[in-house]
Amino acid sequence: MEITAITADDFRRFWPTFKAVVEAQETYAFDPDIGYEDAYTLWCELPQFTFVAKENGKILGSYFLKPNAAGPGNHVCNCGYIVAPEARGKGVARAMCRHSQDQAIEAGYLAMQFNAVVSTNETAIKLWQSLGYEIIGTVPNGYRHKRLGLVDTYIMHKQLRRQVP
Repeated sequence: MEITAITADDFRRFWPTFKAVVEAQETYAFDPDIGYEDAYTLWCELPQFTFVAKENGKILGSYFLKPNAAGPGNHVCNCGYIVAPEARGKGVARAMCRHSQDQAIEAGYLAMQFNAVVSTNETAIKLWQSLGYEIIGTVPNGYRHKRLGLVDTYIMHKQLRRQVP
């Protein structure tokens, strides 16, 4: 598996996965009716970095990295990850998270925070915890799950190794 900066062609091939995940309304608080151009802007242009995981030319997943806040809060970053259904359970999310942490440290971030991890996404929560993230807060009924109705979201945080110079 290789993880590289995303290209417009990569996103075009990633689009069906992105659209399916957003339409499922189980993990992402993006408009389920989002169109291709708006999705491209949201995923590829607004973040500081966007990467794609590939194997033999096949898109396995993608992630973005951006500041979690502006100004005095811009030392903490935020990421979002999506893995293609056929690649789940094969270490893709773990590899992308490790890659994102390296990229964050290289970019000077001191911590990484996930703002809205859906509480029913147990696989992701276990993965993030195994990589050192802690649940530091709960937003009661913070997500309208398509099948389950209102469910909590978690704020998860990890201090990165890099210290202020």
